[in-house]
Amino acid sequence: MTSLRHVLATLGEPLVEVVVAPHGLGVDVTDVVILDPEDPLEASPGDLALVIGARGRAAAPAIRAAGRGGAAAVAVKGGTGADVAADAGVALLTVGAEARWEQVEALARGVVEAARAGGEAASGEVLGDLFALAQTIATLTGGLVSIEDTANRVLAYSRAGDEVDELRRLSILGREGPERYLAMLREWGVYQRLRAGEGIVRIDERPELGIRRRIAAGIHAGKQPLGTIWVQEGAQPLTDRAETALLGASRTLAPQLIRARTLPSPELRLREDLLASLLEGRLDAESVADDIGADPARPAQVLAFSLERSGHRQLRRAELVHLIAVHTAAYRRSALVSVIGGRVYALLPDLPEHSDAAVLALARDITATARRHLDVPVRAALGGVVPRLSEAAASRGDADRVLAAMTRGHWAADVASLADVRAEVLLSEVLAYLGSQPRIRDPRLTALVEHDTEHGGILVPAVLAWLNAFGDVRAAARALNIHPNTVRYRVRRAAEVSGMDFDDPAQRLLTELQLRL
Repeated sequence: MTSLRHVLATLGEPLVEVVVAPHGLGVDVTDVVILDPEDPLEASPGDLALVIGARGRAAAPAIRAAGRGGAAAVAVKGGTGADVAADAGVALLTVGAEARWEQVEALARGVVEAARAGGEAASGEVLGDLFALAQTIATLTGGLVSIEDTANRVLAYSRAGDEVDELRRLSILGREGPERYLAMLREWGVYQRLRAGEGIVRIDERPELGIRRRIAAGIHAGKQPLGTIWVQEGAQPLTDRAETALLGASRTLAPQLIRARTLPSPELRLREDLLASLLEGRLDAESVADDIGADPARPAQVLAFSLERSGHRQLRRAELVHLIAVHTAAYRRSALVSVIGGRVYALLPDLPEHSDAAVLALARDITATARRHLDVPVRAALGGVVPRLSEAAASRGDADRVLAAMTRGHWAADVASLADVRAEVLLSEVLAYLGSQPRIRDPRLTALVEHDTEHGGILVPAVLAWLNAFGDVRAAARALNIHPNTVRYRVRRAAEVSGMDFDDPAQRLLTELQLRL
């Protein structure tokens, strides 16, 4: 639930202005509805009602109907109706004449839905922060500020001031830059300079075009552009430190825009939660299958993706999630994608028979696309195909084991299945069990490791290299880049220190397993 005050703070002037608020701005807004005078006029408590089919006095019946229904506020175009709204006991908002209703509805609904989902969606709390930051930047620079994304959509702006030029007015009312002006800015090379990197771009005043003097700075995450801050000069010149403040603001805003881009919508968050709940055993397969339209009795498979080290990991992971979602949905309509513990998982339900080759090709396509378009290395692991959706957690476990084996074994390819690394996976699990059970370890080998740690750590590597080479001293020497006689001496010395008999097959096997810990 959110308040009318919060909705207004996000939409702001000149898009929406308050005409009258009989019960104050703290009233709760729970939904956004459309009132068309040609349809039955109905509203419910907490509604923000948008009157789209009438202006001025013609909107009076809709305003009265909103008041009777207990609506929180009603928005109209045209400056009359204050008395009607006051008598009806409902807040009245006026919407800019050139604003598009679909833009007003989308933004207002985003705020309400964000509050309903916990206040985390990009159009709610994050954009509220952006509006506050825009106002701060305006104070520091002495200008009129707007913040845009890379598609020239207006995300936030400072409060209206004097001398608003045509470019700013149309951008805010339309929630995006007008194409006529955007074309001129592109022609002047402004966007090319903004996206090239840090720095201030200056645009001279063009009175004949309706453009006042302004400065701008690109917002970047490393080399990736995230958006732009524009500062238009008003009636007073910009402050002496306006450019310094703008540069600092562009750096400050990068984390905010990363967050705005990476937070999923409530619908996407729900789908992510479904998969996470299924894989972690918190939700039954039938409930998930019913929600996504899958058959719980059909085979399923889980793919796990690991993002290698890169700058701005959060932003890259969000982009990877979208990329994986697009690819997997094209393969299986009911596919689900979620992030759990830093890894991205994709569930492929309703698998046809003999799907191995198709799924392998899908994983390779995803990793290749990520490397090509996101410029990040991604590893993909295929879990085993399970006969029914309720066993998806087992497939996820397989995928995790494969990823771990790929990391330990320096697997050259970007994609692997359990069949590819089965030996590494099984050995890893044997070692994990041995590591968790001190009682089945040979104390002689524990003593060898402790002795070697205190005396330069040269005996254990020699023994392991010798065992890996099946007792071939020369091969072990080449692996360690030392003389064969040195290998012979160190293996003999290790046997003396530990008391192990390396001629005994059982003791050799035990030695190799325990020393691999």
